[in-house]
Amino acid sequence: MFRIISRRLIEVLIFVLIITFISFLFIRLAPGDPIMTILNADELAVTQNQIESLREEMGFNEPLLIQYVTWLWRFIQFDLGDSFVTGQPVMELILGAVPATLELTIGSTIVMLLIAIPLGSLAAIYRNSWIDQFSRALSVVGAAIPSFWLGLLLIDLLAVEMGFFPTMGRDGFLSLLLPSITLGLAISSVYVRLLRSSLLESLNQDFIKAARARGLSSFRIFFFHAFRSALPPVITVFGVSIGSLIGGVVVVEVLFAYPGIGKLVVDSIKQRDYPIIQGYILIMAIIVFSVNTLVDLSYYLLNPEARLREKETN
Repeated sequence: MFRIISRRLIEVLIFVLIITFISFLFIRLAPGDPIMTILNADELAVTQNQIESLREEMGFNEPLLIQYVTWLWRFIQFDLGDSFVTGQPVMELILGAVPATLELTIGSTIVMLLIAIPLGSLAAIYRNSWIDQFSRALSVVGAAIPSFWLGLLLIDLLAVEMGFFPTMGRDGFLSLLLPSITLGLAISSVYVRLLRSSLLESLNQDFIKAARARGLSSFRIFFFHAFRSALPPVITVFGVSIGSLIGGVVVVEVLFAYPGIGKLVVDSIKQRDYPIIQGYILIMAIIVFSVNTLVDLSYYLLNPEARLREKETN
């Protein structure tokens, strides 16, 4: 276990360095000049001396590598800089948006679990029945429908036409439901099919036949043996798909004007607010790798073969 954690921490460090450097490079090379945004040059006349003076003051005249090392050194001291637009500390802005994104992520994951676990389990238990056919059809439809289109449909039907939910913003439990359903439905389609196939494979294993021969109840065999055995591949895929989940959160937050990290970074991209964009990429990279590490550890704990292989290598 200690060996796995140490190896993953080293991988996280290397990965974060590579990702932050590449993203820093691409952001700086992207079209647009943040100096013009800061000076609001589209509305007020500014001189070339003012532009050059601010560029020098903010270090934009330094080579890119020097700028990156300076930013990295500040990050090591837990300082992500200040927003070019508002002047507020980036860490404060991101931490202020984290609760909204976190509750949306949890909400969509709950919706996904409420759909995928019962539907995938019933499809495996009643294989080739109408339930199985329904779950497979729902999976195909769910995977084919883009999140933004589903969100627009739900807004129009349930918020505008029926008035059951607010159309946008973050104002209590009701405002969380539509974004969570939009994202949860989209990601559940993958896990319904994955859980079904994993359960079918598990139910055909010899230890399940032995459990049946010992006279154990169907309930006990399914939930205490087959379901537990089917979980590791599902959990592994969930870890891999965290990046897609975060991408989906960004789309849904923009669509519902939900004030999370996704909306914050999209607004920052429009305003070329480099420190916020760079801070977002860094924090998301750390979150993705941390979740993947936890998934690997859970896989290790749930899978006896993985623990045995680890002991043999030691």
